[in-house]
Amino acid sequence: MQPQARKTALAFHAKDDLPEVRREVFALLRNIEGLRYFAVVADKWQVLEYVRQRNLRDPDYRYHSNELYDFLARRLFRNLLHKDHEYEIIFAKRGTSDRTSALRAALEMARERFTQKWGIVSSAPIHVSASTPVKQVGLQAADYFTWALQRLYERGEERYLGYLWPSIHLVLDIDDKRKKDYGVYYTRKNPLTAAALEWRRQNKTPGI
Repeated sequence: MQPQARKTALAFHAKDDLPEVRREVFALLRNIEGLRYFAVVADKWQVLEYVRQRNLRDPDYRYHSNELYDFLARRLFRNLLHKDHEYEIIFAKRGTSDRTSALRAALEMARERFTQKWGIVSSAPIHVSASTPVKQVGLQAADYFTWALQRLYERGEERYLGYLWPSIHLVLDIDDKRKKDYGVYYTRKNPLTAAALEWRRQNKTPGI
């Protein structure tokens, strides 16, 4: 709780915050009107299998985490960039390199593919920037939601995500292709629970 520790005193972070602090943040998030959380989940084992298959075809291929990050950004925003007149999108800063141009290109590609598929054209400006949770409270909120999501997938604990579920609009599990090639959409009508993920634990595919 002291500034020199560079944790809760500067910004809320679910992994670092004391349980008493975490409880109050969860209560706040649950009661913010209009707050909506969207997420895309990818299975690390599936990513590993993709890299292996890619290396078989191209021995010179080398995986980089930015590749997955940009793909998930495109998938997350694919159906969300045609509804408003303008977009202000803030990514969490990762490392020291400036990746705003690459992320903006990923978003433009997502919108272009949506247009190709549905014929809906949008020219709304997309403003992209990178920041830190200390400077952007929205990143702190996203961290709490994502922490709750991770606890469910990796530990089977659904109480945190269940508590926040009224504010969760969509969780897309792109690697659960048991029924559809595009994955599974978890929504308020189709809640994400520990029971829904039991097949992963039975097949030993933990992690997101």
